[in-house]
Amino acid sequence: MNRISCTFLAFFASGCLVTANAVAVPYLPASDAQVLERLPFAATDPVARELRALREELARQPQRIDLAVEMARRYTELGRVRGDPRFAGYAQAALANWWEQSEPPSEVLLLRATLRQRNHDFDAALLDLATLIRRNPRDGQARLTRATILQVQGDYAAAAAECSALRRLAPELVWAACSYGLASVNGRLRESYEALDTLLARQPQIRPEIRAWVLSMLAEMAARAGLDEAAEAHFRAALAIDGSDHYLLNAYADWLLDHGRPAQVVKLLAAQQGSDALLLRYTLALKALNSPELAAHVEQLRARFAASQLRGDRVHQREQARFTLELLGDPQAALALAQENWKVQKELPDLRLLLESSLAARDLATLASARQWLAQARSEDLMINRLLRQDRP
Repeated sequence: MNRISCTFLAFFASGCLVTANAVAVPYLPASDAQVLERLPFAATDPVARELRALREELARQPQRIDLAVEMARRYTELGRVRGDPRFAGYAQAALANWWEQSEPPSEVLLLRATLRQRNHDFDAALLDLATLIRRNPRDGQARLTRATILQVQGDYAAAAAECSALRRLAPELVWAACSYGLASVNGRLRESYEALDTLLARQPQIRPEIRAWVLSMLAEMAARAGLDEAAEAHFRAALAIDGSDHYLLNAYADWLLDHGRPAQVVKLLAAQQGSDALLLRYTLALKALNSPELAAHVEQLRARFAASQLRGDRVHQREQARFTLELLGDPQAALALAQENWKVQKELPDLRLLLESSLAARDLATLASARQWLAQARSEDLMINRLLRQDRP
């Protein structure tokens, strides 16, 4: 559900990881032919031309808030789909004239909240959203974004209230997906999956981006319930709508890795390694295949995570912890990272990583705390259940 808010920025506008003390060192490529980075756009890309025209117009008229907001929206959506953090920086730069204002115009406030959410500055994002809702209690996008953040923080009761408020503000499939997505991690997995699946089937004309979002939710619900055929069908249907969606690629790659299909991960992500998260999954697949390319990719990830630490970037702590556990084989350092990540976000993948790290590090206290949280949340997840069935360390 963490991808909800960015998906619907345009919808509502239209009215409808390394050890904690790592030191960054230069990364030396294995050969002159090795690709170090792929630029966000080719010079001939039509999207690049459109954004360049917007930038030039905004430079001529820097007080044109409509131009700034349009450019920031475009960059925010590109960042969501491609998983490239540079786009969030471009979006913030477009809003520079209004970014530091305590009470900017509502369209700027919504984008600022969304970008703060993207950077895991959740408390600041919630303050912006509270201002928006105070100005307009019927702001559906603000409530949807607030529900997203509250769920990520593990505050299910408050998130449910926002999903309930959406019932009067958004189309049926949107508020239902908000509610069923939340219920699916709060004790009602199978019934939520079946209800949302039935509802989607009744709405064949729904907009493609909404269909892809709901399909991705169904895929993850089915995966957690052990409905493998349904999960893969949903993943493939969503990727058929948008095969470059960063969130979907990560989720499907994780599912494939869990099911012992690393060769398919390599094929899926062969040209999709721009983000740390996707590169991590590609590298995990190389490890499973005993690939001779593994060492070079591990070093590339090591350098990326070290650079993120120097920037104070907390966005990829989950990936950094997984990298440290599964590729560096350092469970104590991985556990420290997983614990820091858990302070910020409490989704089921975060819990799974905390459990895996606790088991590997033989940390009884953290393992017991994670078990207690899961029992209170009443969340269901097949892979987490398998972890819990392991002997206590």
